[in-house]
Amino acid sequence: MHVSDRVSSLLWRFAPMIYGPTILFALGEGAVIPLIPILAAERGADVAEAAFIASFLVVGQLCGNIPAGWSVARLGERLTMAIGGVLAIAGSVTMLLSPNTAVLAVAVFVIGFCAAAFGLARHSFMTTRVPIAFRARALSLLGGSFRFGTFVGPFIAAGLLFAVGDELSAVWFFIVCLVATVLLVLLGPDPEKTAEAPDRAPASEDDSGEPVTGSIPVDERAGVFRTMWQHRRVLSRLGVAAASLSAVRSARQVVLPLWGLSLGLDAPTIALVVGVSGAIDFALFYASGQVMDRFGRLWAALPAMILMGTGFLALSLTHDLSSANMWFAMFAAVLGVGNGLSSGILLTLGADVAPKSEPAAFLGSWRTLTDAGGAVAPLLLTALTALTSLSVATGAMGVVGLLGAGAFIRWVPRFVPRRREES
Repeated sequence: MHVSDRVSSLLWRFAPMIYGPTILFALGEGAVIPLIPILAAERGADVAEAAFIASFLVVGQLCGNIPAGWSVARLGERLTMAIGGVLAIAGSVTMLLSPNTAVLAVAVFVIGFCAAAFGLARHSFMTTRVPIAFRARALSLLGGSFRFGTFVGPFIAAGLLFAVGDELSAVWFFIVCLVATVLLVLLGPDPEKTAEAPDRAPASEDDSGEPVTGSIPVDERAGVFRTMWQHRRVLSRLGVAAASLSAVRSARQVVLPLWGLSLGLDAPTIALVVGVSGAIDFALFYASGQVMDRFGRLWAALPAMILMGTGFLALSLTHDLSSANMWFAMFAAVLGVGNGLSSGILLTLGADVAPKSEPAAFLGSWRTLTDAGGAVAPLLLTALTALTSLSVATGAMGVVGLLGAGAFIRWVPRFVPRRREES
């Protein structure tokens, strides 16, 4: 049997073990995220402090990527996820028992830190085990697993609140998901040992932008910071383009609720518009992988960035129009389409340019850079809105999107050649 066919069969056979831990973690995390500000408020936080505590989830993930890369490289994906699950359980129990906002913030940080371990472990597994012919589809499914959790999790939290009437019920649900995740990781078959890495020529280029013509032997593990320095060119070019995509994605989650509030819409209407946008986003996650595998990475990245960039720019011009509510709903849908088409792009590009041997340290740096883009965007929006207006801040994110599209046009062909070698 052809290597690609054999590995593909094994991936589908072990799909519950490959995608199951990610789905379980994302479901529990998605149920808890909307309630973090409420838990903070119950412990005496005002609105600004509650938002600050909620941001510790992103900060924790940002800080966790590089240690997760080190752990995966030394301990392997399975043990890294098990350790991350146990630490997340400890963080969730701390959240249940937290007497004040400081302890709650630490618990939220720990959960975000552990989320980085789950994300990077499976990203590294796909990078080393999945042949390039269907890498984008496999990684789009991985991205869809996260989207599924963040989309369905809040509905589970709402159902638990309705049935139990206690915000902590969502935290208990997260703990149950984490226990199931750890058991699945430790007791289930290990896909790392079953799905062998395909023996193929690398499909990426080195940091000089020149095509790689042979294998890249790596006889010893390079440290995380040494890896960052060795691959500084691709990280500072294609990595920055990827960070702009992450920034635009993050901005969408902030702009849409704020825009609805600025128009005077009530909470159910805003939730409906944002929910429809999220549903469109989730429905398109697999299409992105199909496009990337069939036509190339740029054919998904570029339409996604152009749609979101122009969507933000156009939305910024509609605030004072008589039909502003209609434009809000329409451009929320446009942003949902753009975000859906970008599913798996950051994962796939990171896998494409990662070193063939020992990719975990590089992926830790890559994910830190892209997560930083997502973390900076809300801060930039807040500052611009305070200094100017929400319309100007929204338009600025549109400019970031279009500049990012230009960066993808420039750097994707250089670092990710169009010619793909089948294994």
